[in-house]
Amino acid sequence: MAGIFKAYDIRGLFGRTLTESIATDIGRAFVDFLGARTVVVGRDMRTHSPAMFDALARGITQQGATVIDVGLCSTPMCYFANGTLGADGSIMITASHNPGEWNGMKMCRESAIPISGPTGIETIEALVQAGNFKPAAATPGSITQHDIAPAYAAHIKSRARFARPLRIAVDYANAMGIVEARALAGLYAEEALFGELDGSFPNHEANPLDHETLKPLQHLVRTHGPFDFGIAFDGDADRVGFVDERGDIVPMDLITALIAQTMLKSESGRIFYDLRSSKAVKEAIEEAGGEALMSRVGHAFIKRQMRDANALFAGELSGHYYFRENFFAESSALAVIAIGNLVSASAQPLSALIAPLRRYAPSGEINSTVQRCGQRFSRPSCGVRRCPFHGTRWLDG
Repeated sequence: MAGIFKAYDIRGLFGRTLTESIATDIGRAFVDFLGARTVVVGRDMRTHSPAMFDALARGITQQGATVIDVGLCSTPMCYFANGTLGADGSIMITASHNPGEWNGMKMCRESAIPISGPTGIETIEALVQAGNFKPAAATPGSITQHDIAPAYAAHIKSRARFARPLRIAVDYANAMGIVEARALAGLYAEEALFGELDGSFPNHEANPLDHETLKPLQHLVRTHGPFDFGIAFDGDADRVGFVDERGDIVPMDLITALIAQTMLKSESGRIFYDLRSSKAVKEAIEEAGGEALMSRVGHAFIKRQMRDANALFAGELSGHYYFRENFFAESSALAVIAIGNLVSASAQPLSALIAPLRRYAPSGEINSTVQRCGQRFSRPSCGVRRCPFHGTRWLDG
């Protein structure tokens, strides 16, 4: 169990660090922590996600709560179900872009408000480790099925304002973008790569932040065009990356700027961008009449700041795009709609629309690998929290 409780989610190797027994205990702890009566539960395409669902639902119902099973869905669809169905909380069973042997959970309270380390994951971890649950309910909760796809599709399509037909290249990476994009069906012509659900990720990692994974999409655009642009979803479809009509990668922070400019044409307001973003993002928001606000990295922090400020929109360098109209949560489909609306209404291609934003030389995200010390320490006197990547282990130095 060590190390599966992260800063923003729960994630581990199925059957090893994250077992069905642990999933049942997490279900019990989740209900006890929230005092929940109804919990939306969705799942991704991994082969063990059905087993994870059964185990998790067992724990939830054991504590007397009802499971609203929304079945196979993207993470944005799970957020939408949480908000529209008035549930007390939700759990999405997914390990996002992690390899097929991994699984995990993304948890929210009511209205799709995320649960992070300090706002609940640490408490849930303590309950699971101690086995300190409330007595099982005399009458167990039930499991009901609900198809959220029609309502989500109507929600997405109501935002489409395509001025002309579009042709879009899509890399689904065998993952949940296949399900997310059903909300976009009929809005544009597409040519797709890797459009069969397969939790083993047989073609490449579902991570558009890794430019290596975008090479098949770039090749498709350059050899089978013309396309207006190309899109690539991550594993649970809460992120999306873009390439332009030439197959060139569009930096995700500059997509934030484009979407912000589009939204600010119809409504003034506040827009958040994460601190890794180009200075051009802030400038573009302000030039369009918006109030540009910087956020620290991490969906839980951004969503809280968005709610506090009633912000219209936020974007991260990693390809998360957050919309007030989707309970301040991600929707990769809404991001596609926003870019489609912009491109279809312009006489210029996406490459020309993005060109004025390429004002500064970007470094890209720089990641480093560090060695873990392998020892356990108590909380240091300086008050620094434990490493979110390595559980209770602290990094050398």
